[in-house]
Amino acid sequence: MSHLLDADATELALLIRTGKIAPLELVDAALAALDRVNPKLNAVVHRMDEAARAQAKQPLGDGPFAGVPMAVKDFDGFVQGLPFTASTRFLDGFVPDHDAEVIARLRKAGLIFVAKTNVPELAIMGTTEPAWRGAAHNPWNPDHTTGGSSGGSAALVAARAVPVAHGGDGGGSLRIPASACGLVGLKATRGRIPTGPDIGEGWGGYVQFGVLTRSVRDTAGLLDVMAGPMPGDPYAAPHYVGRFADEVGRDPGKLRVAFTTKSFFGKHTDPACAEAVHQTVQLLTDLGHHVQEATPAFDRDALVQAYLVQVGVGVAAEIEDMAGWVGKTPRASDFEPATWFLRQVGRAMGGVDLQHARDAIQTAGRSLAAFHQNYDVLVSPTLAHPPVRLGELGLKTADRIGLAALRALPLKPAIRAALAQLAADNFEKTPNTQIFNQTGQPAVSLPLHVSPQGLPIGVQFSAACGEEGLLLRLAAQLEGARPWIARKPGICAC
Repeated sequence: MSHLLDADATELALLIRTGKIAPLELVDAALAALDRVNPKLNAVVHRMDEAARAQAKQPLGDGPFAGVPMAVKDFDGFVQGLPFTASTRFLDGFVPDHDAEVIARLRKAGLIFVAKTNVPELAIMGTTEPAWRGAAHNPWNPDHTTGGSSGGSAALVAARAVPVAHGGDGGGSLRIPASACGLVGLKATRGRIPTGPDIGEGWGGYVQFGVLTRSVRDTAGLLDVMAGPMPGDPYAAPHYVGRFADEVGRDPGKLRVAFTTKSFFGKHTDPACAEAVHQTVQLLTDLGHHVQEATPAFDRDALVQAYLVQVGVGVAAEIEDMAGWVGKTPRASDFEPATWFLRQVGRAMGGVDLQHARDAIQTAGRSLAAFHQNYDVLVSPTLAHPPVRLGELGLKTADRIGLAALRALPLKPAIRAALAQLAADNFEKTPNTQIFNQTGQPAVSLPLHVSPQGLPIGVQFSAACGEEGLLLRLAAQLEGARPWIARKPGICAC
């Protein structure tokens, strides 16, 4: 069992194809692993034991990951016949009648869903601490955050309960938990993976679906499974010829690499996170790449304002959609204070505010595209600080009092003033991921460093739109030079 749980999804799929293990054996191992680690992690919100075992006994087809168990986030796409709650009591009892396209593609690849995972309410936070479900705990240190919003998925993969888990990324929600839990987390180019049929452009195009893995080859192989347009997509990623899996092991060549330790949307970078970048720079130099310190030019204040406006509008629209699903009128008491405040922000904004937000991100997109005329890759800390303690990112008493006052008297000037304060203070710990959701570029977090306290620290690599292949070639080279997959957290299934 230890060997099965240690293996990545690519190895397990090969063992199944060659008849060395049976899918049911693998599913049983995953379910037993969930039994062992989840009481300490609180990463699971719904189990599918019977359905998973039944699927494992049936013919699985010739999908590239046939028989491999995986977990599915309780957000970022419907799963037919399974509860979809987004960690809000408002959706308690809601069960969708169809799969999202990305879920259907994962099924077609032969993956077997064994559990749905914990998320912050409506996936709006960079930490997984929903009031209803309770906090997910980091397997490296259960007093610390898993990151968010795909935090439950990350905890299970890091703890080796499953080799891979589904997630999504609207502001770092794959890369933040990948960094916090010591995993690979790739946000693909906008339009590479469809978000339909229920989402056209989540949060104005910020949201991209994906997976969390322990190996670059798993990330590449699953990108092949998920990638490709569906009819009616509002965006199209640059066409890619071939298989992403074939990029793993290819020579990336001598790349022009820029690096920065600056905090994009915050003020400070913790020395441990800066050291992670400096060590990576030395490794890249040793591998023959040309490395230079450089930071792209962008208007921080305009982008932060744009991010919060777009997310507020997106959350307000989501809550309206949810009201239609369940046939209820949403009230402040149905949601956490921060969620309801974002709804208020969205409803307070006008069309001009939204257009200014879109203009700001398009300006940044042009600036970063010009930057990548000179540099193939930009290296930065994924997070500006190591994973924080649970509760550290929660609302303070004064914040709760202020939001309660806004719920009672939602005056637009007061909402705008509160939004300005949020823009000033809210990105200190997680400042470096959102910009790539805004510009649509691909970015990946790799687990290349560990803090002095033994907590994972990810390093982020971003590239021009459409250049996932380049990122995968470089990621695989770094993985070969500085392997990480043998590192195990204290809470581990094997």
